[in-house]
Amino acid sequence: MLDPKTFHRKLDSLLTKIGQEKSGKDFLFSIVEELEKTFGSDLHIGNGRIYEEKDNEFVLISPKENHHIEKIPSDSKAVQTLLKTKTYIFDNPEFTIDHTVGKNGEYRIPAAITVRGKDQRWIFIFDLMSGWIREEIELCLNAVRTVLNYRLMSEAVKSEMEQAVQIQQSLLPLTPPEFEGLRVAGRSIPAEMVGGDLYDYFNFDNEVFGVCIGDASGHGLPAALLARDVVTGLRMGLEKHLKMVYTFKKLNSVIYRSVYSTSFVSLFYAEIEKNGNIIYVNAGHPSPLLYDGKEFKELDSTGLIFGALPEINIQRAHAFMKPGSLLVLYSDGITERKNGNKLDFDVSGLKKIIKEHFDKTPEQLLDIIFDTLYVYGGGKNWDDDATLVIIRKE
Repeated sequence: MLDPKTFHRKLDSLLTKIGQEKSGKDFLFSIVEELEKTFGSDLHIGNGRIYEEKDNEFVLISPKENHHIEKIPSDSKAVQTLLKTKTYIFDNPEFTIDHTVGKNGEYRIPAAITVRGKDQRWIFIFDLMSGWIREEIELCLNAVRTVLNYRLMSEAVKSEMEQAVQIQQSLLPLTPPEFEGLRVAGRSIPAEMVGGDLYDYFNFDNEVFGVCIGDASGHGLPAALLARDVVTGLRMGLEKHLKMVYTFKKLNSVIYRSVYSTSFVSLFYAEIEKNGNIIYVNAGHPSPLLYDGKEFKELDSTGLIFGALPEINIQRAHAFMKPGSLLVLYSDGITERKNGNKLDFDVSGLKKIIKEHFDKTPEQLLDIIFDTLYVYGGGKNWDDDATLVIIRKE
């Protein structure tokens, strides 16, 4: 029997490599080789090979040598037993997963584990030679199987989250639009890999510019999926002036029937005419700030948040944007950023920055606000998605 301290030190080293080894085409077999390199002589284990599930059988994929059985039916008793127990030593000659093992007269028996990713399963089979000890073999193989399964599932989830990030980023504006008489800057920082905040621009013609900002309750993937649907719905439904309220009511009905775990969305949408007139609807979103250098006007709610009721009563409202004025749209991740004393940055803090840096460009003001908030929060990660859109009328 291997010295326990030595055994655990080697096993810990092997499991660490499983977690750190670069994944790729040969990743799984590299783990087989590493196991044999680490424990081959100590545990009397070797000749590892991998079978991948394809249709109704497990097919040998590595290494492909003539003396290995090439296919194992998925419904065979040996495979079904292994799938149930996860790790199995076939020490009964009458019950084996590979009938070629031990046929040349030398003592060998197969030991196997199942490994699975998100949508795929494999069987690892090893030969045990004379001198093996059950406790050591089962401990080693169970540990390898558990860590390898976790690694594969984690990578699958990470890959899906990375795809979700790409999808969400593709929905957010990459660059500010060009619209005569307006200068625009926007940014959104999710609290997790993906978030529930959204903003978008709508350039109908040379006379009217549309902008929206929204916040799906919660954050993470459920909120991001809902935010995606809201952006898509607005892009499909909005037309200049006439369909603003109708589109919001229709979108509310869709969200209300949503099966997502987070089903509430605050949303502000405005159309800014070239002469400075603003027509807007605000479904429960934090009131955007309109500042002309002297006074603030808050564009308050004109209806309930989306998704709370099957039908909502929402109205249009009006404002006017003077030349030189700033319109600042924000999500509550901005004003609810907390310092070390658990105090919110609050709307008053946002107004203070806007006043102090009113002469800055929207791009510069965007940087100043996010930098200030980062310091205010002690340099910690964001607790909630944070989004800003700043528009100056020139």
